[in-house]
Amino acid sequence: MRIVFMGTPSFAVPSLRALVEAGYEIAAVVSQPDRPKGRKKVLTPPPVKEAALELGLPVLQPERMRNEEAIAELATYKPDLIVTAAYGQILPKGVLELPPHGCINVHGSLLPKYRGGAPIQRSIINGEAETGVTIMYMAEGLDTGDMISSVALPIEHDDTAGTMFEKLSIAGAKLLLDTLPPLLRGELKAVPQDESLATYAPNLTREDERIDWNKAALSIYNQVRGLSPMAGAFTMLNGEVFKVWGCQPLDREGSSQPGTIVSASAEGIIVQTGQGQLLLTTIQPAGKRMMQVSDWIQGAREIVGARFDGEEQA
Repeated sequence: MRIVFMGTPSFAVPSLRALVEAGYEIAAVVSQPDRPKGRKKVLTPPPVKEAALELGLPVLQPERMRNEEAIAELATYKPDLIVTAAYGQILPKGVLELPPHGCINVHGSLLPKYRGGAPIQRSIINGEAETGVTIMYMAEGLDTGDMISSVALPIEHDDTAGTMFEKLSIAGAKLLLDTLPPLLRGELKAVPQDESLATYAPNLTREDERIDWNKAALSIYNQVRGLSPMAGAFTMLNGEVFKVWGCQPLDREGSSQPGTIVSASAEGIIVQTGQGQLLLTTIQPAGKRMMQVSDWIQGAREIVGARFDGEEQA
């Protein structure tokens, strides 16, 4: 059984390692090209490429998997099965039809909910109580293939996108190892998705990161943890970007306008929202590192009564 593994971020690494440790033959690993990272734009390999090289596996990094040359190169590895996990591109028909055992995907949601590129983040942002991993056959649509197996995990109140990425990546790797033997023996029957239940989780944009203080404190709390520790949620203070990395909703109301800082102490900054108040604990003012509020207010001028306005200057 020759397997080609396709994945890019850290979410996919446990699945790749699990296949290798279980003794499956990995003919090649396909990952997205190296991308510039950080302020210095250093060209950085994706986590799956780093893991593959460490494991001594050949790596392919086509810019577009739909390219005929990329498909032809992939065909030279003669895969019996293709396994994908957060690869980042929709596979063309020429790839889907390549392996005799098909292409299967480890997807970070309970399909048909949250199809798309940001299922973990959006499940938290939307306040879901649980999410999970679904293994499915790949199809030409966006996460539309028949479902083979799944496992559900609770989203705890203090979970962030980062903690759920780790939990789901490990759960996905275990589910993959549990699914492959009966699948390859023909003992599992794939189930079509119910299109009437389908929801989508498109990749996040800058607008998804902007805090709307007219929303409820709980909604903003979910937004902050759904964006941590990746992009982070932001607002504006005195015309400059002010990021919020940690907060807690408070069960109390107030009469100030949404976005108004009503108090500040070593415990945190309390901000009025459209419903309830929010305690900001971990922040990142413009030009500064991430820090606790207690470290920031020592050097900050009087901020009580100031208002986060949400407007970003060009």
